[in-house]
Amino acid sequence: MSAYVMWWIAIGAAAALSFATKLAGHLVPSRVVDNPRIHAIAALITVALLAALTAVQTFTTAQELIFDARVVGLAAGTLALMLRAPFLVVVCIAAAVAASLRALGWG
Repeated sequence: MSAYVMWWIAIGAAAALSFATKLAGHLVPSRVVDNPRIHAIAALITVALLAALTAVQTFTTAQELIFDARVVGLAAGTLALMLRAPFLVVVCIAAAVAASLRALGWG
């Protein structure tokens, strides 16, 4: 089988898996979905996944742990959040700090 055919098989399998996951979500009984415990768990899982994604994207490159401009940018953004800055301002501060450090040749 050619690589082209294998790619299309992988795309079709991913589409089928995505559809099956959506369908499974619609088949869950409403008494389960309306449970307050499920709402609390769903909220905590969302935060945990976002924190894990942020940590992986900030502290790793390929197979290595790193400390570069991204870490300092994250720290600047965290400080802005602690000072109750609006989200757009937080993102701009973090990006500006990381970009400034990279422009100075660090990271």
